[in-house]
Amino acid sequence: MGMQIAWTGAQVTALRDALGLTQRRFAQKSGVGLSTVKKWRAEGDTVLNASSASIMDTLLARATPEQRERFTENINPASTDAVVAQWPPDMWTAEATVVAADLTREDLMIDRRMISRVLLGVVAGAPLLEPLERWLRSAPDTLKVPGRARPGIGMQEVEELRNAARVFRAWDDQHGGGLRRKAVVGQLAEVNELLTESHPPEIRRELAATMAQLAETAAMMSWDSGHQRLAQRYYALAVRAAREADDRAFAAVVLAGMVRQLLSLKQPADALELVRLAQDYAGGHLTPTTEAMLFTREAWAYGQLGRPTAFHSTCDRAHAAFADSDHSIDPDWIRYFDSAELAGTIGGRLLDIARRDGDRVTASEAAEYIGRAIESRRPGRRRSAALDQLGMVEARLIEGELEEACRIGHTALQVVEQTASDRVARKLARVYNRTGQFAMVGAVVELRERMWPLVAATA
Repeated sequence: MGMQIAWTGAQVTALRDALGLTQRRFAQKSGVGLSTVKKWRAEGDTVLNASSASIMDTLLARATPEQRERFTENINPASTDAVVAQWPPDMWTAEATVVAADLTREDLMIDRRMISRVLLGVVAGAPLLEPLERWLRSAPDTLKVPGRARPGIGMQEVEELRNAARVFRAWDDQHGGGLRRKAVVGQLAEVNELLTESHPPEIRRELAATMAQLAETAAMMSWDSGHQRLAQRYYALAVRAAREADDRAFAAVVLAGMVRQLLSLKQPADALELVRLAQDYAGGHLTPTTEAMLFTREAWAYGQLGRPTAFHSTCDRAHAAFADSDHSIDPDWIRYFDSAELAGTIGGRLLDIARRDGDRVTASEAAEYIGRAIESRRPGRRRSAALDQLGMVEARLIEGELEEACRIGHTALQVVEQTASDRVARKLARVYNRTGQFAMVGAVVELRERMWPLVAATA
């Protein structure tokens, strides 16, 4: 089942601190006595009974994204992981179809009340990198032909499945997770069932490629729904399926998704190792567009590691690779990485640096890049558009351009209201918190009043 939060008195105290509640207020919200809350704090190793643990599950599930992030940091200040998580025992040894069957069945049946307990931690460090690197460097699995036969599955049916996978991928940026995520997982389970039956090698390769794309979409949607652990396991499944399909380039794209997740969790050292592993594994199989995308992930890691020279030089390499792009030879799954995505990604990373250093010059550079992204975003990419707009608001706030920040903020909220994305919710909460220091300015007060219902809705 993976890592679980053991609800002890120490864990409860960490949650109360993350929520910013006094002992009395926390007792009222929890429906327990004040003396009980005090006991939990005094006796950190006290294990809660099932009823109290369920209450804590509910409080954590209702917390804002920033409160959940503070909670994970509180229970392990050295890392955003709650504990050292591990891969399931058979992740890199069992047949991919077995891994997929177990994962989709677990996902579709999981008790929503348990989500917060089982899915916060991701695998990081040596437990993440060593098994993955060893598996990638081993001999590829052969496409085994099972004994059961299923007549009538041909390339036309496979192409219909692949078209469905493309539609689901488009859903991700338009809508995020939610109920649509379950539809993707259900389709993934169906494709996996087909792979347990007998087909010609070319059909099996196409089915494996389809499973890889569906698993990657399930990973992105799970992450966007706040289910980090599930997302990482779907990414791992997608890598396995991509290798079975003999598609090194897509495997690298999936690894880049894992890299982005690690960077969102502030694990830049692991992310840098993983992006280099992806570049090495897929060397010679990548189009310039895909190379440019991987360079932006590498630059992102350097930015988080506080290495500005490496950051800027790697951004230059991303620009140079993208200049050689030819979308007519790009696979459909990398065509999202256009000039808007390049500008938005680099602009977002410059904004990270400006936020950390309070640097107005870097904030202005970030705003220039983000502005290019806003101008050239294709219609329908709601999550990306929302993140662009919120990024521009934050850049203007750092610059001290409050009126302009508020003007953009009202436009941003129109986009935010159209997407149910945990990533957008986290960004919105961050921007809302940043506006707090300007809460005496009339325009900022008006913007905050409009933002608050959206921020509160994630609680």
